[in-house]
Amino acid sequence: GTAPRTTVVLVLILAAASSSAQKNCTCATNRRALCTEDTLGNCLCTLVGSNQRVDCSVLTSKCLLMKAEMSSPKGRRISKPEHGFLDNDGVYNPDCEDSGIFKARQCNQTNTCWCVNSAGVRRTDKGDTTLRCNELVRTNWIFIELKHKERSKAFHASEVADGLKQIIQNRYKLHPKYITAIEYEYPFIHIDLKQNASQKSKEDVDIADVAYYFEKDVKLDSIFHRSNAFNLSINGDPLDVEGILIYYVDEKPPEFSMKRLTAGVIAVLAVVILTIITGITVLVISRRRTGKYEKVEIKEMGEMRRGQNS
Repeated sequence: GTAPRTTVVLVLILAAASSSAQKNCTCATNRRALCTEDTLGNCLCTLVGSNQRVDCSVLTSKCLLMKAEMSSPKGRRISKPEHGFLDNDGVYNPDCEDSGIFKARQCNQTNTCWCVNSAGVRRTDKGDTTLRCNELVRTNWIFIELKHKERSKAFHASEVADGLKQIIQNRYKLHPKYITAIEYEYPFIHIDLKQNASQKSKEDVDIADVAYYFEKDVKLDSIFHRSNAFNLSINGDPLDVEGILIYYVDEKPPEFSMKRLTAGVIAVLAVVILTIITGITVLVISRRRTGKYEKVEIKEMGEMRRGQNS
């Protein structure tokens, strides 16, 4: 009687422990990782889209994250510094090196190719498969601009700087020396992340990966496991962000041609050109009319003189 009951209790305890262990076998830094326990009880996680093993104690590289996002059915697409440019192409299915960094040249299924920086952002015009990208140019400065919703009073600038610095340092494990500026002028917040290749050690997280995780958190599409909720607040007061822009500044200027002109710039140029043409046309017409009126006046004066002489 007692022995069988004890056995049943032990089995239930072991089953519950096993179930709990399975639930805890998740990737804290990446919800798109698939995790299973091996025979020794170790939690092993691989990334959706590439099946690459991931270390869940650190951030996953942006290149592998984008590949996972493209492979996931739940994935969603998504004062400017000199030479800084926005990511206007969104998420694509990138080619990654074995180390997880982007390959310098990226191509799509239509054999259209382009060169990217270390953040995976296009820095050249698109071409065909003959396009050559000699190196992966490093993004050494990331300029983030946030705009929060209207509120009855502004935050204190020092509290915004301290709060965001703590979040970036603790959540994304970025060394504070790479957070070079956090400025606040209601309702805009400007964050500078700078990291040269010579500064970055193997243990340092890359600023491109930090910016990508941060952008996803702000847009409520966090890459972290759901148990690691994102709380963006200043001294317990929620910081409700309604807009985010991220500019990328590379060690070498981007290589865009005039094709890169946005519709807005083209529209402005068109208006300027149209204004010039209109001005010239009005001037010509005005001169023609003036000349015509002079001829009429001369003719009328001649008739008046003839009338006087007669």
